[in-house]
Amino acid sequence: MPLTELAVKQAKSKEKDYKLSDEKGLFLLVKKNGSKYWRLKYRHPQTKKERMLALGVYPAVGLKDARQKREDARSLLSEGVDPSTHKQAVKSAKGEAHSNSFGAIANEWFIKQELSWAPATTKKHRALLANDLLPYLLDRPISELETWELLSVLNRVVDRGAMDTAHKCRQILNQICRYAKQTGRTKQNPAVDLVGALPEKKTQHRAAIVEPQKFGKLLVDIDAYTGTPIIRTMLALAPLVFQRPGELAAMEWIELDLDEGFWHIPKNKKKERNKREGDHTVPLPEQAVELLRDIEPLTGHRRYVFPNQRDYEKHASPESINKALRELGYSTSSDHCFHGFRASARTMLDEQLGLRVEWIEHQLAHSVKDPLGRAYNRTKHLPQRIEMMQRWASYLDDLKSQTLAGNVITANFGQG
Repeated sequence: MPLTELAVKQAKSKEKDYKLSDEKGLFLLVKKNGSKYWRLKYRHPQTKKERMLALGVYPAVGLKDARQKREDARSLLSEGVDPSTHKQAVKSAKGEAHSNSFGAIANEWFIKQELSWAPATTKKHRALLANDLLPYLLDRPISELETWELLSVLNRVVDRGAMDTAHKCRQILNQICRYAKQTGRTKQNPAVDLVGALPEKKTQHRAAIVEPQKFGKLLVDIDAYTGTPIIRTMLALAPLVFQRPGELAAMEWIELDLDEGFWHIPKNKKKERNKREGDHTVPLPEQAVELLRDIEPLTGHRRYVFPNQRDYEKHASPESINKALRELGYSTSSDHCFHGFRASARTMLDEQLGLRVEWIEHQLAHSVKDPLGRAYNRTKHLPQRIEMMQRWASYLDDLKSQTLAGNVITANFGQG
């Protein structure tokens, strides 16, 4: 007698597994733990040996669906196809399609690349993939992707005004598709022809004071800042060493040699495009060493020179310096920002102190090449850069002295 929906629903567990038969080889296997499985008993079309095909689990697969699966299997049998073999082939094809999807290859590429990325780069790329690329390309077979399809995804980013993000997404698409081609998952890279397809991004220079008199006032204001010792020290150190905000905020005591006056920034902390040239050595002027020795009793027993005040296992946020600058009355969008100390140093070391550009560029950890196009080693010109950094620190002291003297003169004139 054929099964009914009620009979299937009311089937209870017993001490042993048992079967409830339907028709044409279909039955419900009821396990002693109460779970219920649909099975089809049939004979192999060639060998005629008895075989078993799993059709699903009740109640996810109801009686009606189980009977339809049975008829599909019987249709294959009538054509001489073993339904179990067919099921495995379909499953294998789906697995292969998934492994060749954009999402799977993007994840594979990401895992390989993040080993060489700085934490900040990893975070940015993960966000770009999650927010702007994977929602539209996740399951698409990468071998079927076309340039127009990728461009439509990028235009979504352009339309919301995030031009810089759109260009970064284009770069990531190119790297993922190139990786797919290199690993034999596609014969062509559809992202190659995206070059020039996006509107040009506008160069936006970060706010920076480059006039000596104004910079002198900024230095005096920094000395007068009344924040926490950690933020005060990081703020005072920023113009002296003018390294990238993320690198300064993540400075570790193990990276410092205060006796010799050096800060060695490990390769894995550096900006992605500069990593191939190794660690970066930053000569520390006497004024910087003095600041670091002054804070050493406070944070020297911890990993980071500038620990996060909410979680000492993490470093302070670079944004805390921008916040401090705003508290001092400087707009970080139009007057001066944390990153602006690099532009200030780059300009004044060249225009005011007349120092060689390659020394300055090395100190900024920019890629510097010789006339033959070969990248200089990071320790190149180290003796000259040691002298340059001390000259720079002394120059900043002079700017502060001139500013303070000017304030005294103005005050006395007002009293007269």
